[in-house]
Amino acid sequence: MIKVLFVCLGNICRSPMAEGIFNAKIKGLGLEKSIQSDSAGTSDYHIGELPDERTLRCAQKNGVGIQHRGRQVHLTDFRDFSYIIAMDSSNLRNLELLKLQSRFPNKEIYLMRNFAEGETGLAVPDPYYGGEEDFENVYRILDAALDGLISHLKVAHPQVFKA
Repeated sequence: MIKVLFVCLGNICRSPMAEGIFNAKIKGLGLEKSIQSDSAGTSDYHIGELPDERTLRCAQKNGVGIQHRGRQVHLTDFRDFSYIIAMDSSNLRNLELLKLQSRFPNKEIYLMRNFAEGETGLAVPDPYYGGEEDFENVYRILDAALDGLISHLKVAHPQVFKA
């Protein structure tokens, strides 16, 4: 089982959107029994809350369902997830610090846009203080980066992708 955790700050915009898009793509490939995902935030601002309404509208507009309640990253996530993917460098730094407290200090943490060709080191912008167009932009960025992630998984875990 491959388990992927998407992480942003509050877990109500970028990371649940990434989780929803990724789950839709995995289901489309018929791999939902072999690959699963979740999302979390590095902060405790929105624990238990539904994703931002604009996140939900954007996802629905693009044919993606999101079933998630906000949660904070936990030390056990470093044990339980094969891939932990941050939306920006600030959350990457927070995850790296948290990782040092876990029993898995060598766990690799990835930056989301590093999976999109030509976007290494770039952040998925936080749309929280923006408008609908900002959420659409994040959707497009995540859609492309998640295609790159799936391509990476095909190479790293070919046995999962065999029919």
